[in-house]
Parts: sequence; C-alpha cells; structure tokens
Amino acid sequence: MSEPSSPLDGHVFGEDSPCFGCAPTHPIGFRLTFERDQEWLVTRFTPGEQYQGPPGIMHGGLVTALADELAAWVIIAQKEQFGFTMTIDARFALPVRIGSEITGKARITKDLGRVVEIETELAQNGVRAYTARFKFAILDRSGAERLLGGPLPDAWAQFAR
Repeated sequence: MSEPSSPLDGHVFGEDSPCFGCAPTHPIGFRLTFERDQEWLVTRFTPGEQYQGPPGIMHGGLVTALADELAAWVIIAQKEQFGFTMTIDARFALPVRIGSEITGKARITKDLGRVVEIETELAQNGVRAYTARFKFAILDRSGAERLLGGPLPDAWAQFAR
C-alpha cells in the first residue's frame, strides 16, 4: 500500500453519506477516519456515554459495528472497492470501556477476488479487548444495486466495479 497524503474518511462518499460508521456529519455516528500503517489500516475512537450498554461499558453490538466499519474500510484502502459483510467471528477478551480511546486495526488476510477475509483488533491502553475475523463479498455495480434495491449514489459508484 502506498501512504496516503491525508487520512481516509467518509468525505469520499459525499457530505450527505448516511453511513453510521464513517459519515463525517452523521448526528450519532462514529465519524471514523482511517490511516494506513504498513499492512494495517488503523482508526482511533473514544466512545462516549451514548454508546453504553452496561454502565461504563460500550455496547457489544456497537463494538462489533466499529470493527465491521474498520474491516470495510481496509477493502476500500487496499482494493479501492467496497464490500458487504458476509460473516463475523468475534471474541471479546475484555470489556470496551466508555471514555477510553480505542485503537483499532484491520488487515486483509486472504483475497479471493469476490470474497475477502479480514482480521480486526480493538485495544484500549495497549491491551487487546476484541478480535474478529470477517468475510466480505465484493460486488460489482449491478450486484451492489440489487443488494441495495436501487441505484448507487454517484460517490459510491467508483468503488463498485
């Protein structure tokens, strides 16, 4: 991978992107940005109280949503395509705490063309709290439009080939 001139972020999908994970203006979203670090794609996020499940702990479904977004973006960063989640095999080693920065990283472990396998890790204070393995389907434009039930927004079309 080549080094980017700036962090990767949801602006690539337009100012009106509806994505919970990366849209820069989503009212309750994560608003994630990403940077390349050798073979890994890295993001940082500090969960606020609005992301709690049990008191002081990030809701497990939202932890997985964060890892899923990271996995999706490693495909964008490395393949300049986007994929759709097929499977997730996740493990929580520790609770993910509210108010403490999460460092997430992901990398492609197997690229079969239309199916990509990805590993993700989320850590707080240098300690791994969550790991997951994902499989994503890479769809061409017509496949993505069938899945979405309509045309792709123009900003998304560049990643569906």
